[in-house]
Amino acid sequence: MNTISAKQIDDHQLVMEQLNEQGYAVVEGMLSERELGQIRRVVEELFQAVPFNPGDGPASKEDEQIEAFLADSYTISKAELNRLMRLIRYERHLNHDTPWPVPANEVVKMFMHLPESFDLGKTRVVRNLPAKHEVFCQLVENEKVLKLARKVLGNDCVLSDISANSIGPHTEGAAWHVDSPLGQLPEPLPEYPLTLQNVWMLDDFTVENGATRVIPGSHKKRKRPAWAGGRMEDEVALTAPAGSMAIWLSNTWHRIGPNSTDNPRRAILCYYSRSWIKPFSDYRTSIPADVLKKASPTLRYLLGFSANGLVRG
Repeated sequence: MNTISAKQIDDHQLVMEQLNEQGYAVVEGMLSERELGQIRRVVEELFQAVPFNPGDGPASKEDEQIEAFLADSYTISKAELNRLMRLIRYERHLNHDTPWPVPANEVVKMFMHLPESFDLGKTRVVRNLPAKHEVFCQLVENEKVLKLARKVLGNDCVLSDISANSIGPHTEGAAWHVDSPLGQLPEPLPEYPLTLQNVWMLDDFTVENGATRVIPGSHKKRKRPAWAGGRMEDEVALTAPAGSMAIWLSNTWHRIGPNSTDNPRRAILCYYSRSWIKPFSDYRTSIPADVLKKASPTLRYLLGFSANGLVRG
C-alpha cells in the first residue's frame, strides 16, 4: 500500500490518480502532536458520556419488523436495541407519526437512527460532533481535505456527517459495505462518486487493531458487496501512524477490521456529499448559536445553511 505525505496532498493530480485507480488514498502527517492530543482528550470525554436518548413516542404496527431488522443487522445489546427503538419512535412522532412506506431493510439510512454501541458495548460511536466541540468544526473545514473533497464532488459539496468511533478490543469488525445512499440505489451504481469519506486516525492503524479494510478498484464494479464480515482475497488494511488520514470514494468496498489487541482503536470519520443529496445528519438545528456566530461562511454552508430545500410561496 502506497502512502502520501501531507505535503503531497497539495498535488491534487497525484491524489486524484490514486483515488480514481484504487478508490482510496492514505496521507501521513496530517495532524500535529498538539492537534492530535487535543482531539484525543475531547474524544475520550465524549466516549464516557451517556448515549443520546431524548425520549420515546407511540408504538406502531411496523415496530416489530424494524426491531427484528436492527437485531439481525448489528451486534448490539438488548439495552441498545431498546434505546434505538425509543429514538425511532420519538423521531417518527416528531414527523407527525408518519411511517416509512417500505420495510426497514429498504429505508434510506439517512432516515433511520443507527446504533451508537456495537459489539455488546465494546465498540462506541459518538455522533453530532459539531454541536459538542469546535475542534471537530476545524476538521470539517481543513483546507487540504476540503480542496480535495471539492475536486471530487464539486465546489458546493456539503458535510453529510462527522462522528467518532472507538473500535473495541477483541472484536470481529464490521460488514463490508458502500456508503449511504449507495446502499439503497439500484445497480449498476453511478460511475461518478456521490460522497467521499475521510478518517482521521487518532491511534496508529495496524493490521491487528482494526484498521479499515478496503478492496482496491472495487469502486469500478458499480455494485454493492454482500452485507457480511470476514476476509476478502484482495483486501488491503489502511495502516498508518496516528495523525494520518485515509480517504476513499463512497463506492469503494470497505469495512472496519477486527481488533485482536487489548486496546481500542479510535478515529474521526468525516463524510462529504454532493450538495443535492440529503445529508446523513441535519446539523442546522443542533449547533449552538455561539458556535455558528464564530463559524466562517464556508463552515456554515458545509453544515447545511443555505444548502437545503425552501418553503416556496
